[in-house]
Parts: sequence; C-alpha cells; structure tokens
Amino acid sequence: MAGLNKVVSNYEEALAGISDNMLLMVGGFGLCGIPEGLIQKVCDTGVKGLTCISNNAGVDGFGLGKLLEKRQIKTMIGSYVGENKLFEELFLSGEMEVILTPQGTLAEKIRATGAGIPAFYTATGYGTKIAEGKETKKFGDRFYVLEEAYPKADFSLVKAHIADTQGNLIFNKTANNFNQVIATAGKITVAEVEKIVPAGELDPDQIHVPGIYVNRVIQGKFEKRIEKRTVRSN
Repeated sequence: MAGLNKVVSNYEEALAGISDNMLLMVGGFGLCGIPEGLIQKVCDTGVKGLTCISNNAGVDGFGLGKLLEKRQIKTMIGSYVGENKLFEELFLSGEMEVILTPQGTLAEKIRATGAGIPAFYTATGYGTKIAEGKETKKFGDRFYVLEEAYPKADFSLVKAHIADTQGNLIFNKTANNFNQVIATAGKITVAEVEKIVPAGELDPDQIHVPGIYVNRVIQGKFEKRIEKRTVRSN
C-alpha cells in the first residue's frame, strides 16, 4: 500500500493494529453484505473484549456468530438478534452485555458519527425503556429523545461490490445496507470487495462512499451463504 493506492495484499495487513478491547463497527444486514473474510480474520487473531456495533450478530457459526463462539465480543450493540441461539445464551447468562437499539436510531447514530454530529433528537423510543436516563424535549406537539452519536470505531469493517485503488466504493443493491454509513464512521475503515479496478475507472456519479473515508482495500472471496432457505414442497 503506497501513496493513494490503498489496496493491501493480505488480511494481516488489512487488520494491522487490531487489539483487545477495541470498538468495531461491522457492515451487513443479516448475512447480506457482511465482510466475511475480515470477520474470519478477526476471529483468527483471537482478540477479545470487543465492543461490536452491527445491525445483528450473524447466525450461529457464521459472520459475527464466529466471534460469539470464541467469546471475543464483550458488548454487542445492535438491532436484531433473532437468528442466533448462542447470542441469546450469552446474553441470558450474563457473559455478554447487549444494548438493543431501534434500527433507524442505530443507523442514524452511526451516520452522525461519520458526519461529526454529536447528537440528534428522535421520536423513536419516547415513553419506553429506551428513553430512560436520556434528555427529552417537546417540539410542536410531540416529544423527542436525545440520542448521542457513537465514538469513532477503532475499525470499521465493510463489504463492497467494487472499489478502485484509491478506496472509492460501490455497493450492490441491498448489500449497501449499513455498510455505507459504517464506512464513514471509523478511525480505520477496511473494505473487503468483490472487484478492484484502477483509479479513474468508476463513474463518479455512481460512487457510494468516497475514498477519503477508506484506509485499506482488500480483494475478498465470499461464500454468500443464504441466511434462511425457504423452498416449496412438491
């Protein structure tokens, strides 16, 4: 990796500097658009005590579920956890702290982090446990809850369809999901991609995340596992 060329040749280089007790943001929705190889490498490093911000925690044995198996996540901040039995066990046993956040609020807190916005008001959660201990304010005839942005992640791990060598990213349809906002919210953002092209080859109007947000790009290989297979009976 030299100059404006942000392409790295291996996962060791992609995750250089990762250590225990860091804050990670990880893109994806279910198993759609998850950085599979980067997650596996985090698992292989054995780092522990992680605080992880992601919409969900993968499934048992895949995605962030691999980190749960090795008890690498200390605190999980997410929105949906219904596809992971181990997640439930770790939460109920007290082995892992869980902070559930409404999905839209989660996305906006991440977006605010990347945009440098310290906090914002949202009507979501007013009058519920979500609002406990938080400032509320009335605008017009409706009450709102003050939600703070997250700290910058030590590492943001995202998956993209195409990147150029300068780190400009394009996502494929719904695989955009949380990846776009998470890419902007990291001290170090690593993009695992399906295809890398030379700088200047991407149409600027089609770029979802400018390369200024991206520190490292690695060519990935993806299993693209189906989260829940449903078929008709004969």
